[in-house]
Amino acid sequence: MHKNQQLLFSIIFILFFGLISNAQEKTIYPKNEFRGVWIATVVNIDWPKTASDGVEKEKADYIEILEAYKKLNYNAVIVQVRSVGDAFYPSEFAPWSRFLTGKEGVAPNPYYDALAWMIDEAHKRGFEFHAWLNPYRATFDLNKNLLSPNHDIFKHPEWMIEYGGKYYYDPALPEVQEHLTKVVKEVVDKYDIDAIHFDDYFYPYTVPGKVFNDTASFKKYGSGLTLADWRRANVSNFVHTISTTIKESKPWVQFGISPFGVWRNKSVDPKGSETQSTANYDDLYADPVLWMDQKWIDYILPQLYWSMNNPRASYSKLVKWWSENSNNTALYIGHASYKIRGDSDKSWNFANEIPTQIDYARSFKKVGGSAYFSSKWFMNKNFDIVRLLEENQYKYPALPAAVPNLKHIIIDTPVINEFEKDSTKYSFNIKSPLNTKVRYMVIYGGEHISKVDINDPSKIIDKVTVYQFDGTITFSIPAEKMNQYKACAVTFIDYFANESTPTAIDLKKNFKTYSPAQPNENR
Repeated sequence: MHKNQQLLFSIIFILFFGLISNAQEKTIYPKNEFRGVWIATVVNIDWPKTASDGVEKEKADYIEILEAYKKLNYNAVIVQVRSVGDAFYPSEFAPWSRFLTGKEGVAPNPYYDALAWMIDEAHKRGFEFHAWLNPYRATFDLNKNLLSPNHDIFKHPEWMIEYGGKYYYDPALPEVQEHLTKVVKEVVDKYDIDAIHFDDYFYPYTVPGKVFNDTASFKKYGSGLTLADWRRANVSNFVHTISTTIKESKPWVQFGISPFGVWRNKSVDPKGSETQSTANYDDLYADPVLWMDQKWIDYILPQLYWSMNNPRASYSKLVKWWSENSNNTALYIGHASYKIRGDSDKSWNFANEIPTQIDYARSFKKVGGSAYFSSKWFMNKNFDIVRLLEENQYKYPALPAAVPNLKHIIIDTPVINEFEKDSTKYSFNIKSPLNTKVRYMVIYGGEHISKVDINDPSKIIDKVTVYQFDGTITFSIPAEKMNQYKACAVTFIDYFANESTPTAIDLKKNFKTYSPAQPNENR
């Protein structure tokens, strides 16, 4: 090699590895961040793996998903519990899903309430559980032979509109809105969920050459509006009703929506984004900006399923747009893990596409986390990207922060009744607080009782779900997790995801506590 070439190569080598080193030094490790993953059940995309799986295999496969994402330091699962007028739970309003049991309307055998079980297993591992429902999609195809006699398509055919090879509930009908509200209320009332989640399906995506025939409803209920404004009003009224219904039942249950990633294109509205794409407002008759303005939703999770520099709709421009146009809600970003090495946009062939997207989103103060569609893409595949996330962006755990509408100060501080340790575990007995409904306790490690930094995510030892008996909270942590520390601190996480002031414990002296004066900055 020529000397000049050698010199040039050396300079490039030094610069390249210098950039990597600097990037690693600048990696942001947020203590509070939403890290969610969608678990799609429709046509068995993620879980159960097949509709014919037995109950024990279903359970083992679901736990495998939870364990894989706990290892990656995720903290929320968004599980599809109603996809096509069906249910993954015993319901007064819908038949059991064929994607769970193999035949619609037939309960699991041996019987179990799949939703109750999934929630419990998620909470045991420190995950928030977001119950994901598709309200308007009634069927996945036109084959009625696969449906239960108790499906709404037979009970209320007057509610249905056939379009693009599927049946949909007519969003305009008051009786449809009332029925779908009852569907949501049943889940909120019966189950210990953390959120109700809707995705991007409102009025259906346009199918070329097809017409969504809601002419009769428009004639009856149009009230002088244009067709587009009337459809948007139907969706907005429904969103408002669902929001009110949730909060009246359980104020701590969040309502989150994950819309398509483009609100409007700038070509039709100066407030829109620099994109050339399908749009929520104009094509799906959904207005996420209005929902945020009216405080009807707790979080918005736009599906930014494009690469960083996609020419028609770039991830980078859309993150910026949503960060500048979201208000009154938490903002999370939806990532397309399903496109990895499988998209016409060749940017998805590079392992650093998603890590780069995460780093970019974190540079915006308003962005509070991410979610990924869907769970199977980091399960026994794409190992290089999983490793990058494990070693960099998701190296340490994080706690979802309380959404803006649910933030408050927890006045209770943990009071330690008893603390014991032996060779296998450290056991804690804590007085149940009088004013706080506790969901989790978080344990942090430190070198000294007065120097446990609860704002450092690398010091999070564990997050444990709380069970209260006789006025006490008890839990234990394996000794191998605790032995490296001389002190620890414990905090409450309430049902609204707020965190209390910590109480510290000297681990080298049996039962000595310390409550620091400074409040937790991340509440």
